[in-house]
Amino acid sequence: MKIMIASDIHGSAKYAKMLINSFESTKCDKLLLLGDILYHGPRNDLPEGYAPKEVIALLNPLKDKILAVRGNCDTEVDQMVLDFPILADYAILSLDKRTVYATHGHNYNPDNPPPLAKGDILLCGHTHVTKVQEYDGFTYINPGSVSIPKEDTPRGYIILENGVFTFYDLDGNKTNEYKA
Repeated sequence: MKIMIASDIHGSAKYAKMLINSFESTKCDKLLLLGDILYHGPRNDLPEGYAPKEVIALLNPLKDKILAVRGNCDTEVDQMVLDFPILADYAILSLDKRTVYATHGHNYNPDNPPPLAKGDILLCGHTHVTKVQEYDGFTYINPGSVSIPKEDTPRGYIILENGVFTFYDLDGNKTNEYKA
């Protein structure tokens, strides 16, 4: 299965369109959203192209292809307008004999990891910083933010296929790779 992983759209229709275009052109099977889908939150400026209703219209037709976890800016009100579940705090994916623990990152993160076995992967958004980092016993992977990147990281996403996490910017340029 080919999975696109993205986080922190924060209501930007402009960047959500770019993400969906990439999802369709790369022929991914699923889109895993790591939270903060519609609202920009009180700590962030409005992202370029902020139009949550347009983001809803872009994502709802893909409801059978989207897996999502709840971000700190996602609420029950957001769930009322989205046709796919967004209120789970985490999702567990199996990658060969490793577990991928997918969560937003505001509760579980490298400083407060969930129970992970040696070799498992902690997949988070939240910081808006693209990163791959080995920790004692697990690997932390963050796709960064689709709309409000920080620390000079690109707007982007990850494609997970055959045990390889490949990082791309929203223009489709490969920026990094991690083989699990």
